[in-house]
Formats: sequence, C-alpha cells, structure tokens
Amino acid sequence: MKKILVVCGNGLGSSFIVEMNVKTVLGQLGIEAEVSHTDLTTGKSEKADIYLGSKDLISQLDDGTRTIIGLTNILDLNELKSVLEAHLL
Repeated sequence: MKKILVVCGNGLGSSFIVEMNVKTVLGQLGIEAEVSHTDLTTGKSEKADIYLGSKDLISQLDDGTRTIIGLTNILDLNELKSVLEAHLL
C-alpha cells in the first residue's frame, strides 16, 4: 500500500485539511493508501511514496529521490484529483 505524506509549514491546519481531501479523492478513485500529515521539518525524515504540499513549500523536500507533488492551490479538489490520478493510476 502506498504512503502519502501531506506536508505544510507547521503540520497543523492546512495539512490536515489536505489530508482529508486526499482521502476523499482516493475514495472516489477507488484507491487505498495510507495518508498522514506533518510539518516540513519532520517531513524531511519521514519515509513516504509521495510527498504532497504547496509548490513553494514542498520543493524543499526534493532531494532527487522522492516523488514530490506540488500543488498550486492546496484546496482545489480538481487539481488534487488530477495529480493523484497521474501518480497512482
């Protein structure tokens, strides 16, 4: 099962909202995955198959080995669905 880590600056409100949206979209797509959220600092040491967050923030996790998905609008469900389909289907 794939692990998706939603990352934001503080690991609180916005990443939790995006985590819930990811779970909703995955349910619509019929895809099972482990989804959690964290702050940027902790995200650097967490292992996941996909790291997801706002474009300006998530790029800080790109070490050349991680699958990084940067969102233009973290609350746009259509964008979220599009990027998850591209990486999981």
